[in-house]
Amino acid sequence: MRGRNFRGVHYVPAAMPGITRLRGALAVAAAALALVTVASSANAAVRIGISDQNVSMFDNPLFAPLEIRYARYVTPWDVALKPDSLEAAALDQWLAAARAAGVQAMVAFQHSAGDNCPREPCTLPDPADFRRAFLAFRAKYPQIKVLSTWNEANHSTQPTYRDPVVAAQYYLVMRRHCRGCTIVAADVLDNYADHSQKMAKWLTTFSSVARSARLWGIHNWADTNRFTTDGIKAMLRAVKGDVWLTETGGIVEFTTQAGSRSFKPSDARAAKAMRYLFQRIVPISKRIKRVYVYNWLSHPTNRWDSGLIDHNGRKRQMYDVLKRYSTR
Repeated sequence: MRGRNFRGVHYVPAAMPGITRLRGALAVAAAALALVTVASSANAAVRIGISDQNVSMFDNPLFAPLEIRYARYVTPWDVALKPDSLEAAALDQWLAAARAAGVQAMVAFQHSAGDNCPREPCTLPDPADFRRAFLAFRAKYPQIKVLSTWNEANHSTQPTYRDPVVAAQYYLVMRRHCRGCTIVAADVLDNYADHSQKMAKWLTTFSSVARSARLWGIHNWADTNRFTTDGIKAMLRAVKGDVWLTETGGIVEFTTQAGSRSFKPSDARAAKAMRYLFQRIVPISKRIKRVYVYNWLSHPTNRWDSGLIDHNGRKRQMYDVLKRYSTR
């Protein structure tokens, strides 16, 4: 916060240092209060959810105290064309559990089951095929009104990685055939290795096709866990409209596929990242309307761990951090 310059400053003699210190202390206190007030008002306007594939989350006794009313699920883009698949069964179970818990479901699409992007197979659907799959999805799940075009569409693990134009065409299909739905146009990752400029370029190309898009999603893992704001600021500059943080939170531990540890195990650091998320990132803009924390439960064999609950079922420090914001 920048201070203002005033010409009529009262002179305080050097023989009265106590008054000077008092004024300094009051100024610091006022600035701190202003920061807390801004952060509190911004956080109060943000809706908080959880992104997780685990159906048992809704029945866990630690879930209800968070007062979460929004949840996000990722499924293959062609799931409705394969009603007998394991992915279709898992989606049905998750949606039923979310509904029973009184939670609004958001569904995000991604590559087909069995795809192994960036290696083969890695199939980029033709827009006509995507339309057929989406119409089947709408016919089977007409109650789902909150959707995301494609999960982490700018990442190499997705076939849309190098083709934002086609990804934008998917969005236009969804917009045309889901009137009244809330649709996240592009759901991107602020990949720390790619830097925010590359993400912004992908978004700019996407928005040149989907000109009417006014809702965007970002997985701001780099910002939250590297304690920066580069990614979210780049996105706010690149697009018009509201932004949802569709996957975010504190990373407890992460080992790359090559075996390098990006984050050594630390519950305390993950809690610090969660506080940074709500105290520094969310208040940046009133355009940030929703936050989905990922994820609920850790798994001992996964290279990635950002679970609010450890694999023994015990809550972590960042669970309590989240609770302070989700129950306001």
